[in-house]
Amino acid sequence: MDESEVKRIGRGYALLSGGLDSQLAICVLKEQGLWIEGVVFASPFFKIDAAKKAAEQLRIPLHIVDFTSDILELIEKPRHGFGSAMNPCIDCHGRMIRRAGEMMRANGFDFVATGEVLNQRPMSQNRLSLGIVAKDADLGGRLLRPLCAQLLDPTLPEQEGIVDRARLLGLNGRGRKPQMELATKYGLVEYPSPAGGCLLTEKGFSRRLADVKEHEGLGNVRLINLLLHGRHFRLPGGAKCVAGRDAKDNLALKSYRQPDDVMIHTVNVPGPTLLIPGGASQEDIALACGMCAQYGDHGERETVIVRVVCGDSAIERAVPPIPKDQFSRYLI
Repeated sequence: MDESEVKRIGRGYALLSGGLDSQLAICVLKEQGLWIEGVVFASPFFKIDAAKKAAEQLRIPLHIVDFTSDILELIEKPRHGFGSAMNPCIDCHGRMIRRAGEMMRANGFDFVATGEVLNQRPMSQNRLSLGIVAKDADLGGRLLRPLCAQLLDPTLPEQEGIVDRARLLGLNGRGRKPQMELATKYGLVEYPSPAGGCLLTEKGFSRRLADVKEHEGLGNVRLINLLLHGRHFRLPGGAKCVAGRDAKDNLALKSYRQPDDVMIHTVNVPGPTLLIPGGASQEDIALACGMCAQYGDHGERETVIVRVVCGDSAIERAVPPIPKDQFSRYLI
């Protein structure tokens, strides 16, 4: 047989969140004998553990791409707006696919695949939104959606015979029964529930992010990472204060401390670590000391000893716990 007559194996990158749909899309493509490599995007807002487990289960390579600067840029000015919170889903998905498309072109792959299902999400996966995402991603017809491809126009990989369109699916709507049946067929036993996964969809987290955006801006990734830990307050003098909820939070806050920060913790009773990034006025520091004492295990004590650390200096103070109703209004 002439070498030109041998059909080469098509190669594609697949966006892999670790959820069931993204795993099923890969299974559908692998069933055709295509070579698939996963791509997951990392940022403070997305966890990638599920994607790592899924890649192991699917036995495919996984590329981890830092997406932090991308998502912060999109939050700053989302072209297609936000969802119910500070989630620029349409812009975000388009950018992810565009980034995967850059990898596709650089490495001579044939397509980028996603686990999208037509109309599964009424705002971000209707036909219009899928079209907007495809246009923004600008893959030149090489964006493949295996789970609903039968309901969409053929892509270039299908037209070129690299992907067999007849073996792709036509899933539609929010029902999960077809996916569950496919999971059984492909032997997928480990996948997270379909809800959530992105902190930007959570309204409580989005309030804290919006506060940072308004006061400090989104240019400091350390402040963004701090949003993942503790209780957040905007003190009356304008300082940001983060109070650890548990030992894990306390360790994280200590690890993020910089020389110009103020760190406060209890000395004679178990209690939280408080971090004030960039320092604060004496009035805000005094308030934070009283908050620290209140969150400590003070029992019947009238005062609690707290240590205030700034740079290389540390001062201990005996302060009375401040009743929570006197500072709860500062909670973000």
